[in-house]
Amino acid sequence: MIQKNDVLDSEGPIFDRLRVVDIMEKEVQFGHKETKGDVLASLMIEGFGGVPIVDRKQRLLGIVTEFDLLGVLDTGKKLSDISAGQIMTHETVSVTPDTDIRTLIYVLQTNHVIRVPVIDNKDGKLVGIVARRDILLGYVSSEPE
Repeated sequence: MIQKNDVLDSEGPIFDRLRVVDIMEKEVQFGHKETKGDVLASLMIEGFGGVPIVDRKQRLLGIVTEFDLLGVLDTGKKLSDISAGQIMTHETVSVTPDTDIRTLIYVLQTNHVIRVPVIDNKDGKLVGIVARRDILLGYVSSEPE
C-alpha cells in the first residue's frame, strides 16, 4: 500500500507524483541466454508472464514471454529443446526507477506490452519489473479515503 509519505511532497494528486520505483516489483525472476524454455515456463507459472534475460553482470539482454513459448509449442518443438537466447526479444522496451507514472502508462500503451523490465539508469542492471496491474494498484492505493 502506498502511503502519502512514500511520495515526494508537492501539489497535485498523489497518483500523478508516483514513479516506477514506487510501484515496481523489486524481486524479479530472470534467466540467462542458456536457460531452457521449460525452466522459463516454470518461472512464468510462479510469477510474471515474461522473464527478463540478463548477462552475468545482471544487464538486460532481452525478454521471453508466454507468447514466445507458445510460438515454440505451435511449431511442435519441446520447450526443453530451446534456450532463451534462441527466442528472446532483443529490442526490449524498458524503463528506469525514476520514470514518472504518466510516461510509464504511455510506454505500455504505445508498445502494446503488459510489463516492462526496470533497469538502473547508470549501469543498465535489472532492478525490477513493472506491469499494468502495478499501475492500477498504485492508483487505488493513492486515492484519498
